[in-house]
Amino acid sequence: MPFAAALSTTTQTSRALDEVCQEALAGLKESPDLALFFFSPHHQRSAGQMMEILPDRLKARCLIGCPGVAIVGGDQEIEGEPAMSLWLARWPQRVELESFHLTLEQTSEGYSLLGWPDGLADANPSRSVILLLGDPFTFPTDNFLDQINETHAGIKAMGGMASAAQGPGQNRLLVGDKIVKEGAVGVLLKGPAGIRSIVSQGCRPIGRPLVITKAQENIILELSGRPPLFHLQQLWQELKPEDQQLFQHGLHVGRVINEYQDKFQRGDFLVRNVLGVDQTSGALAITDLIRVGQTIQFHVRDAATADEDLHALLQMDLAAHEKRPAGALLFTCNGRGTKLFGEPHHDARAIRQEIGPIPLAGFFAAGELGPVGGKNFIHGFTASAVLFEE
Repeated sequence: MPFAAALSTTTQTSRALDEVCQEALAGLKESPDLALFFFSPHHQRSAGQMMEILPDRLKARCLIGCPGVAIVGGDQEIEGEPAMSLWLARWPQRVELESFHLTLEQTSEGYSLLGWPDGLADANPSRSVILLLGDPFTFPTDNFLDQINETHAGIKAMGGMASAAQGPGQNRLLVGDKIVKEGAVGVLLKGPAGIRSIVSQGCRPIGRPLVITKAQENIILELSGRPPLFHLQQLWQELKPEDQQLFQHGLHVGRVINEYQDKFQRGDFLVRNVLGVDQTSGALAITDLIRVGQTIQFHVRDAATADEDLHALLQMDLAAHEKRPAGALLFTCNGRGTKLFGEPHHDARAIRQEIGPIPLAGFFAAGELGPVGGKNFIHGFTASAVLFEE
């Protein structure tokens, strides 16, 4: 197998490290090209000990890692308990790998992101992927994604934001043989790695698509010539009682990313939260900048919908590709897990149910990265999965 993963719930850091290294390396049988390492807050104080052991033990071409409030390994999501998870990959054909550390720095031209990988300059978008782990307090994620989308259109950026800290300087990010406390660490992969993405935003559309005909920044003033409140009231009358309840407690707006389609389905919408409705004007405020001419559709979210969406997207991916995934990384929101589903291990087990017992690792993130409609975004309440072909 070109991929291997291991999970340890042992409290002592040194023993846990030995367990994950021994199991994962035994599964791979060779030194890895790529290693990703995730650990719970219980192990964060021992980051120095980790970096004394991991690089020498793994001898990976590229190694990155970060902490998370919950750790994913195999079909388990370990919440609130000590855990660490290791994921390894080795490709028989040559895949170029370059690790990097991005930081926001003051320059003569203002603030800029420094530390971009050199290989990005000639990267083929159809055969290149960025895996990124960031610190949410010090890394300008939106700025990073804007630069990728504009300057390197088509390159997928996937990953998540570390979630084991309450403020800047508390997260410990790992890259190569170093520990850093700010910015983001990542790996640029170029070549025939066969990487696919699943971004399950946990929502389903209700009603019909509507075109924004008047707007200002994040406020929708008119939809198809009428105030949004008019359409919401009309939609309410059409909904079943169970959807009316979701409408009241979990209403969202899905913005179509690629307008050049005859119809829209799962994966075509960027889902954002509704901030509120002005009862006087009927305007609707959302957590996204919008403009006239864009198409939106209202969405609802709950545990059942999130379950349905993830399974449906995985099934759609399998049906659309000849090759099956042989390994996967999962970056799921720290608001999912038992908080959303009422029981543990949901997202990890959904992937295993649809794909099979492939090596899987990841963590609960404070913001998940993944492409929707050909562009990269940061999401919330989302399960973002990276699938590696056999």
